[in-house]
Amino acid sequence: MTTTDRTPALTLAVRNLRRNRLQTALAVLGVCIGVFAIASLGIFGNVLAIGADDAIGDLGAEAVVSPNSDRGIQQLTNEDVTAMQRAVGDEAAVVPIQTGGTVVESNTDQSFATIYGLNRPGVAYTAAEGRLPDRLRQGAVIGAALAETLDIDVGQTIEIEGAQIRVIAILESQETFSPVAPDSAVILPESAFAGDGYDQVLLRADSGGEAQLAADNVREALNSREQRVEIFELAEVTNEIQEFFDLLSSFLLGLGGISLVVAGVSIFNVMLMSTVERRGEIGVMRAVGIEKGDVMRMLLGEAGLIGAAGGVTGVLLTAVVVIGLVTATPAERSMVLVTQNVWYLLLALGFGITVGIVSGLYPAWKAANERPVTALRE
Repeated sequence: MTTTDRTPALTLAVRNLRRNRLQTALAVLGVCIGVFAIASLGIFGNVLAIGADDAIGDLGAEAVVSPNSDRGIQQLTNEDVTAMQRAVGDEAAVVPIQTGGTVVESNTDQSFATIYGLNRPGVAYTAAEGRLPDRLRQGAVIGAALAETLDIDVGQTIEIEGAQIRVIAILESQETFSPVAPDSAVILPESAFAGDGYDQVLLRADSGGEAQLAADNVREALNSREQRVEIFELAEVTNEIQEFFDLLSSFLLGLGGISLVVAGVSIFNVMLMSTVERRGEIGVMRAVGIEKGDVMRMLLGEAGLIGAAGGVTGVLLTAVVVIGLVTATPAERSMVLVTQNVWYLLLALGFGITVGIVSGLYPAWKAANERPVTALRE
């Protein structure tokens, strides 16, 4: 065996692993568990993050501007709204809102509800039933939860403070952290409210980044001289949620990494014990002219094969579990079958092989550098 012919080293590595089947199997199992832990925990953490992102949806694409009551400002004026429109330009829609609350009755039930007065509900919301007009001049738009509570359909009427109002649309269900929550509310035209001031202004953009930029522009325009407004940015909430899931994914990967380190210790122990048991054999190999590099390649080949076998087995096991996740749980296939999850599989496989080789470095170096005469005497 020469230094340029590496196939015999690999052949001997396979033969030696077969001679110690139990030790080899246990080492492979350790790597398999570590690789499975890294891949599966990484994928599960990523699926949770994607699921949270889907659930949050476009909540971060809006901000709510309110008067700063601490400074004695109770309502926002038309001039404030105009200033906001100039400040945001085309970055976001500016939707002024008047707010109240009262009992809403249907033919079968009644419920206390928030009443919003705004003329352009279609800018901020989507109808599940009926149609939202470009400008709301008459009729009522109600939230999905309130419609279910009152058992109301489009075309029927509700009673608000003695007035019969026809329902022209029902909004899609809203899951939001926003102070403006239309799910259990009724939206009426602004003309239904007395007075010209507004209790809140909704900034609605196409993305969280645009909503943040619009909020910053409004803050700069209205609060430059006095703190007239307070701004609640949903993007800040969604960013914190995403940071939490990023931290969770890192924590899960760390747990998997600990499992793989334990597997590396197992491989180190197997390789070290193997070289101790085969000192005489290695001494004979060195005595007949086999060079240090060949011995190291043989032993590193053994460690690499253990890492590769455990890595491939762990990846295949993870793939089976992921397929089971798709078929046996409500998780959508699009949340699981993403490119990032494939990278987790490749990362875990690479770690498994690397841990195997690294764990075999010292035993291989120790065996290759031992003097043949010393080894033959043992």
